[in-house]
Amino acid sequence: MKYKLIGFSTVIITVVIAFVINFMFSENRFDKKAEYVMANIDIKCLEHETGELCTHLPIVKINTNGKDIPGAPIISELYGIVGYTEAEGGESTITGKIEIVDNNGANNHLTDEVKTLSDMTIRVRGHSSRSFDKKNYFLRLINADGTNNSQELLGMNSHHEWALHGPFLDKTLIRNYMWYTIAGNIMDYSPDTRFCELMINDEYMGVYLMTETITAGRNGARLNLEVNKKDNTFGGYLFRIDWGDSLKDTLISPYLNYTKSTINQHEIVYPGMRNLTKELKENIKNDISAFEKILYSYDFNDRTYGYEKYIDVDSFVDYFLINELTCNYDAGVFSTYIYKDTDGLYKMCVWDFNSSCDMYQEMALPHNTFQMHERMWFEMLVKDERFTNRIIKRYKELRKTYFSKEYLYNFIDSAVDGLGPAIDRNYEVWGYSFLPEHNILDSVSRNPQNYEESIIQIKTFLDKRIDWLDDNIESLRQYSTKSKVKEFSKN
Repeated sequence: MKYKLIGFSTVIITVVIAFVINFMFSENRFDKKAEYVMANIDIKCLEHETGELCTHLPIVKINTNGKDIPGAPIISELYGIVGYTEAEGGESTITGKIEIVDNNGANNHLTDEVKTLSDMTIRVRGHSSRSFDKKNYFLRLINADGTNNSQELLGMNSHHEWALHGPFLDKTLIRNYMWYTIAGNIMDYSPDTRFCELMINDEYMGVYLMTETITAGRNGARLNLEVNKKDNTFGGYLFRIDWGDSLKDTLISPYLNYTKSTINQHEIVYPGMRNLTKELKENIKNDISAFEKILYSYDFNDRTYGYEKYIDVDSFVDYFLINELTCNYDAGVFSTYIYKDTDGLYKMCVWDFNSSCDMYQEMALPHNTFQMHERMWFEMLVKDERFTNRIIKRYKELRKTYFSKEYLYNFIDSAVDGLGPAIDRNYEVWGYSFLPEHNILDSVSRNPQNYEESIIQIKTFLDKRIDWLDDNIESLRQYSTKSKVKEFSKN
């Protein structure tokens, strides 16, 4: 199969468009982080052994000395998933080594000089994705004594915690890469990512996406958060709303959990367990509760005391739009990351677009509806006409730039062209996932039968979705009707 849907000229065109957009809107909130452009796939190696892995993408080699990586689901025929595999001693991780070959503009081979070498701990990560044959992994780089060993990986900022995302449900391979990159151009922060090809214990595992985890720390971590363990104070922290299956010591029950207004759990991500004292945990819980009580009060949109005093409104607007555009409706329910910056304002982080753009596993999500207005926090924010008007105005701005069909289609084509022959190599291992007996989307007709169909599918979805949003974005105002109870209380 040949997947070069568009030639090298597409890469040039896309880069030029991105440059022009950034130049035109440099006075606005468009000039964020530079878009990552993959190496030129036209570089040829003159001599190497036949069959040797030769790739323009970096090679990540993981060695666990033959040990199975824990965290895979244990499945009972009667009860489904009943637990997850553990290491021999009952630990959730095992130790190993990671090596990276990244020749930065030249092809990479398994025998090339290693640019990055570190000890690490590793486990399988994810929730529903743990059941996929192609696993996702969580890595923590460590020194010999077990302390964190922050490293710059594949040109990204120094960090000690990384996720290796193995696209399996997403047959295009590019959804997370695409939307993290676009979000990084329109929001203050989104996770940094790089494509690579993965080897585990000398076995080729296909195309993966090395991803910066959403957290903070020293030595280059990009989120600006601070905690003081000694006096149990914070200048910023990070939490997520999720299934609640993480360490129980990180779970908190702020106002919405306490009142059972949501069944989803609040989990503290930063500070981590090393620095999370009982007093600090309680202080963070109370801080979140204070905001949630205000948000769900009659005076939630008061200009002096309301929600605008507590959140970065632009961040919430952009988060709403990028997840609404893609119908990424786990957002606001699961895998939802929120941080309080040192400026004292809550900000949103995008995460996990694996199921976006009509790739939701259990059912097809309609392209002609809104759902983000029903998510916790947002269900109150959209009641304020000022917030809704900002969504509408921002959408119209983004339609001229990062939400334009031309930009999105060029982005997809250039990403596919950039992956090049790595797509073929990936599907030499995982190509069976296209077979009818391995289709995992409901209904069966939604499953692409080859790579070309997967690209057509995402473009077709975006075409319909954008047309519908253009016609209906103004109707978001229906959720901003004034509260008669609030009006009465002011009399």
